Amino acid sequence: MSTLARTALSIGLVSLLLALWGAASPAAAGPSLTLSFDDAPGAVAGAAAQPQKVGAALQILLLLTILTVAPALVLMVTSFTRIVIVLSFLRQALSTQQMPPNQVIVGLALLMTFFVMTPTWNVVNEQAVRPYMDGQLSATDALKQGAGPLRTFMLKQTREKDLGLFASMSEQPRPATVEQLPLSVVVPAFMISELRTAFQMGFVIYLPFLIVDMVIASVLMSMGMLMLPPAMISLPFKILLFVLVDGWHLVVSSLIASFR
Repeated sequence: MSTLARTALSIGLVSLLLALWGAASPAAAGPSLTLSFDDAPGAVAGAAAQPQKVGAALQILLLLTILTVAPALVLMVTSFTRIVIVLSFLRQALSTQQMPPNQVIVGLALLMTFFVMTPTWNVVNEQAVRPYMDGQLSATDALKQGAGPLRTFMLKQTREKDLGLFASMSEQPRPATVEQLPLSVVVPAFMISELRTAFQMGFVIYLPFLIVDMVIASVLMSMGMLMLPPAMISLPFKILLFVLVDGWHLVVSSLIASFR
């Protein structure tokens, strides 16, 4: 989503929330009131004397802040990081510049993320979202219940060494089990574990294409074609190799299997 679209969405949300707040306010039923700049000190004092309105405004500000950072927070606790890094390594190994384009890479990574995270999100929906919508759980309890399946998924993909690093640096009492670790420890440990795994898979993908580049460069050098770029000659061979071995099937199946 572009910056202009985000700005328009934020303005629309602010307008909708303010309209709903004004409709729910008892003063909305009365006559309209127009304030000038001379009335600003009195308006501020009146607002300070009504902490409920100030609290509602702060809640709207907090909601907009959460909406801004929510996509990044969601991507940090899912499989998106590993998938998009591996796909980026694949494109660089093929030396196809911007093919596939960034939109295709990110779109494929999102679709694969939805596929991998569907079982976890189903559990979150059953344990937290539905009870909250039915009024059986409060917002705080729903957040705690919803964090459980995500914590289980992250702990399954996180190394104990990374968990120990952040647990020791947090200077908090070490819990009896890893399931009792706070999210402030689990999330960063999960992120660096995902980066390590993604770079390992990227190296394995990069290696055969590097061998093709080395072979082509050696052949051109032995033939005396020093002015001919090896990348230009090796590109068709790398694409042909990738197609013959059904590369997209192998890469996607390996990525999905790495989360099982």
